[in-house]
Amino acid sequence: MLKKIYKKHLFLIVLFVFMYACGIKKHIPENKRLYTGATIEIEADSIVEKVAELKTDLSSVLSKQPNTKFLGMHLGLYYYYKNQQEKTNFLNKWLYRKIGQKPVYQSDINELENKKILINKLENYGFFYSSVSSNFKEEDKEASITYNLKIPAPYKIATYKIDSMVSPIYRDVKELTKTSIIKEDTRFDLGILKLERARLDTELKQKGYYNFNSDFLLFEADTNRRNTKKFDLFLKLKAKVPKKSTVPYKINKINIYPNYNLNDSTEVKNIRFKEKTYHQDTVFFEPKYLDDFITLKEDDFYNPLTSKNTARRLSSIGTYKFVNIQYKEIKDALTDTIGSLEANIFLSPLTKRAIRAELQAVTKSNNFAGPKLAITYSNRNLFKGGETLSISTNIGYETQISSSNNSGLTSLELGLKGELSFPRVISPFAINKDFFDYSIPKTKTSLSATYLNRSQLYTLLSGTALFGYTWNANKYITYEFNPISVNYTRLSNTTDEFQEILDNNSYLESSFDQQFISGLTFSFTYNEMLSSTKKHQLYLQSTLDVAGNSISLFDKETDEANEFLGLEYAQYAKADVDFRYHYNFGNKNEQTIATRLFAGYGYAYGNSEVIPFVKQYYSGGPYSVRAFSIRSLGPGTYDGNNTDDDSSYFDKTGNVRLEANLEYRFPIVSILKGAVFVDAGNVWNTVSNSDFNDEDGNVTDKFTSNFINELGMGAGFGLRIDVQGFVIRFDLAAPFHDPSLEEDKRWDFRADEPVFNFAIGYSF
Repeated sequence: MLKKIYKKHLFLIVLFVFMYACGIKKHIPENKRLYTGATIEIEADSIVEKVAELKTDLSSVLSKQPNTKFLGMHLGLYYYYKNQQEKTNFLNKWLYRKIGQKPVYQSDINELENKKILINKLENYGFFYSSVSSNFKEEDKEASITYNLKIPAPYKIATYKIDSMVSPIYRDVKELTKTSIIKEDTRFDLGILKLERARLDTELKQKGYYNFNSDFLLFEADTNRRNTKKFDLFLKLKAKVPKKSTVPYKINKINIYPNYNLNDSTEVKNIRFKEKTYHQDTVFFEPKYLDDFITLKEDDFYNPLTSKNTARRLSSIGTYKFVNIQYKEIKDALTDTIGSLEANIFLSPLTKRAIRAELQAVTKSNNFAGPKLAITYSNRNLFKGGETLSISTNIGYETQISSSNNSGLTSLELGLKGELSFPRVISPFAINKDFFDYSIPKTKTSLSATYLNRSQLYTLLSGTALFGYTWNANKYITYEFNPISVNYTRLSNTTDEFQEILDNNSYLESSFDQQFISGLTFSFTYNEMLSSTKKHQLYLQSTLDVAGNSISLFDKETDEANEFLGLEYAQYAKADVDFRYHYNFGNKNEQTIATRLFAGYGYAYGNSEVIPFVKQYYSGGPYSVRAFSIRSLGPGTYDGNNTDDDSSYFDKTGNVRLEANLEYRFPIVSILKGAVFVDAGNVWNTVSNSDFNDEDGNVTDKFTSNFINELGMGAGFGLRIDVQGFVIRFDLAAPFHDPSLEEDKRWDFRADEPVFNFAIGYSF
């Protein structure tokens, strides 16, 4: 029975493809044949290697390629012909703009030109005296071509030598050729010669040859001394290369303008500090602080890498809008062996003070909505050492608008935060600066206080203090280390209703009991997402959060728990791993397949039975599993939606979190982009909490080997407004696997119960 159904469907597919192909052919003009591609046949000498790879490479250089196919169908060509009709619809026009292709006919193929291209390519690979013939195969409005190539044995390098050059460049070129990619007894390859010339140009500049150019280098091949297909390769300089291009340059003087304005004169007061001259009327930036960012040194050879490193380090301070490094030749100092340069570093500052105000309309998954106002004041270069002070305050008012028992609840939040960042290491002990060659770490400190009053429930006063460092190890890797991270929360004015919630949920009560958190955090980030031209992009972030270890040395043991300064403190360890992979393809890499895997685990020990509430994991929402609202998923198979317990919003958390996401992103028109996606994830507890047991007393929240069957899954589509990287995102998703339901009812795509998500920025 199944075999009959399979054969029936296969027949229908074949019939559809055949009818589709006929539909394309009827649009081809009478005097035209559609070009279907080229075949390359190679008759090669026995010593020719990698013939299959050579055939593929030669096919790619032909001047015309046939129209592409999808599942055997010319979709792009189909919509081209549909769009040529007098009457067509909007959908056909849009599809033509996105995937349409103009037809490539037999008459578009220039056989003579392609033969020349193939011969030229073979000669570039060392296959001289090759021959090529071609013939078309024509049938039923289609035509293909076959190129027959006869390839002899290639020419190979016998010796590679440096021809006579002037000093001192001869010495340096000879030293560099010791690590050459050109090897004896290898096939002639023009591409390899070009790479070698570019390598020599780069490395000569790094040795100080400021005026050198790769075009000055020539390769000459001599076959006169060889009877076999071998040749001697010589590297030489072009005739009449300027003298200044054959000598290295040293930096004779370094001038720095810390407060440069294009309209100002550069003739200002100067200060000499560590063999550098600082030009500024009044001290805008202290030379002792700025000096560490400048890796250029007087009497060092010119090196473009050092120059780029200096520019990057200066830009990272956060004080300057433009960093411009210019070199000026000191012509009178040029000799037969050395030249001199003057380096000028022009630094144009950003506006010193700025105020920013933001008014937001906030909506949350627990039906709270209301306005929020945030005001931020920033002061750059506060103490003339690149410091940045940022003070922000916010006020938000929310009310719960729903028909549930909780309607009418209000929430008032007041916050104040101060951050002070130093573009250098502040430490009680000396740190080797050579370790930070790529960038200098920033020392960040912050203090914040938040007042939250939730009517009919509680008042929460919290404060945080942070001291730590952040630095870039290279272009992709960033470290952040916070040896001091303190968080204090005080729950007060609890109403009888909220106290009843706590009394009925020991897990939630314990998570609020840990009022004092003191520990350290460390994170490692590898990020290729900023390289928009890369086809394959990777992102990895790993975070470690440990609390209570150091403070336990100073604690005071009481009858109930260990305390510090009269406060019970938390002890836990928490580790996260967030891995992402993007595959970019299509025109200008406008289409992306984005994937993400997240895993997190937290362990409470010592003074704590559970991880503090603010440190627990939750799942669902616009940056998680979008088919479920924030905190509505899990833990495990727990279904809090069917209970009348008002605590369901608070306690859907756990100490284990697993998530996976897959998304296809594509352009629609202009700044409007679209996406389709699938998400999966959940949270669990490693030690079961009886408050999550179902009505029959069965454990629902514990993490087991059956976790895959307990993942919440959903799918949906979204629209994005992307303005130069600033993204406003709208996603609509529906669940198709809900772990809170009975096992035989979990697989159900509830398209009639979608969840709308609004967010700023991509979720991954």
